[in-house]
Amino acid sequence: MNPFYNPMQTPNMGMPGPFQNMTNFIQQFNQFRSTFQGNPQQKVQELLDSGKMTKEQFNQLSQMAQQFRPFIH
Repeated sequence: MNPFYNPMQTPNMGMPGPFQNMTNFIQQFNQFRSTFQGNPQQKVQELLDSGKMTKEQFNQLSQMAQQFRPFIH
C-alpha cells in the first residue's frame, strides 16, 4: 500500500477536515522522509513495474505532491 495515498483518503478527528488531514499528511511525510533510504525515482519505478501502483495512481499522487510542495520543507 502506498504510504502517501492513504492519509489523503482517511478522515481524522480534531481540527476541521482539510487542516487536520494536511497536518497529519505533513507529519507522516516528514516521518517517512527521515527513514527513507534509497533512490526515490527507482523506488517509484519498482512500484510501477510490480503493479503495486498504477500509472493513474502515480499521476494522481504527483498532482497532490505538487499541491503540497510549498508546505513540505
